[in-house]
Amino acid sequence: MLIENMKMAINSLRANKLRSILTMLGIIIGIGSVISIVSLGDTMRKVFSDIYKNVGETQAFIMLSYTVDEVRSSDSFSLDDIDKLKQIFGDRLAYIDAGSQSRVDVKIGRKKQKADFSGVDYNYETVQPVNMLSGRYLNKKDVQETRNVAMLKDSTARLFFGTENAVGKTFRAEVGGENRTFQVIGVYHKDESAIQKVLTQTNDSIGEVIIPWTILAHEGDELPSLRYFGRLGMNKSEMDQLNTEIKGYFSRTKNRNPEDWQIVSLKTQMGQVDSVMGGISAAVGGIAAISLLVGGIGIMNIMLVSVTERTREIGIRKALGASTRDILIQFLTESALLSALGGLIGVLLAVGLVSLGGAIFNLQVVIKPIIIVIAVAFSAVVGVFFGLYPANRAANEDPIVALRYE
Repeated sequence: MLIENMKMAINSLRANKLRSILTMLGIIIGIGSVISIVSLGDTMRKVFSDIYKNVGETQAFIMLSYTVDEVRSSDSFSLDDIDKLKQIFGDRLAYIDAGSQSRVDVKIGRKKQKADFSGVDYNYETVQPVNMLSGRYLNKKDVQETRNVAMLKDSTARLFFGTENAVGKTFRAEVGGENRTFQVIGVYHKDESAIQKVLTQTNDSIGEVIIPWTILAHEGDELPSLRYFGRLGMNKSEMDQLNTEIKGYFSRTKNRNPEDWQIVSLKTQMGQVDSVMGGISAAVGGIAAISLLVGGIGIMNIMLVSVTERTREIGIRKALGASTRDILIQFLTESALLSALGGLIGVLLAVGLVSLGGAIFNLQVVIKPIIIVIAVAFSAVVGVFFGLYPANRAANEDPIVALRYE
């Protein structure tokens, strides 16, 4: 019986192709909008998650709060503070340095380029792994002996020397208060999409250089902030506890109130971004779902027209023995099929649109299969719900009156 009803519904839709397509437009737009917006939200959350993952999910910075009125010389950090933190917190700290970074002019022969120099320790690779294309990573002696060595991003190597094969080449830059000649010991690569480059303000016209952090921070230097990474795999609550303990340690040693210190934690920021993106997706998705309501009303209107047009057919079927239930199921099947087809077309359009956008911006789009299943099922439910009144009206037609209808 169900197969027969499906065949009749398909024949009815084929007999009124244009009207069926126009009726499905509301469902197509509604489902397409919901799928596109939800997928866009999930994709952007993944982009932000990847960005934070690439810069270290357990990374945090501690510094004196900007709201502090009086700043004392003892508020600055020193290399000794770094050593003490390593001793006190042990393996709970996966990494710590002075968070040193500087943008300077680089001279390569007669050519000048700007570059961002990041000072890191030899074990920075454990928390920020990169794909080494050639050469090697910084080692312990490079850092301890303050060697003038550098690692270049592949795009920076091309910017400086016109080739990625830059190991062994040299360039000059004034870093750490001295005019130094650096030798390139390695070239690395980091995967970044177009969106990630925009969000992180990555610019291939600005070089990216990694050098020993001891070049940028010397014994006796006042360090305005410290950068550290919690133990790899540390969850948010563990990271929050570590932040609290570090803040408490510096409050005691530097005679400050805990609220005088500011800690910027990437795990906290990531949670805030995820919450905002989830809220935006839900809000905009709810607005787009209004299209489904409009589409459902359209289905109800067309089904009412269909019932009126097929009144004589209904009378003939009832006269031949069709029950009220048979007529009800026939029209419900037709409205559900009409809505489900609209939902399926909307899903295909949304997947195509989102995939095209992902290809353009070099993004790995996130389209959850469960969302597609729910969307198509929901569109069918919308068809059944809004088709219930027309179907019930058709089922309760008086066969005598229906047979006389012209």
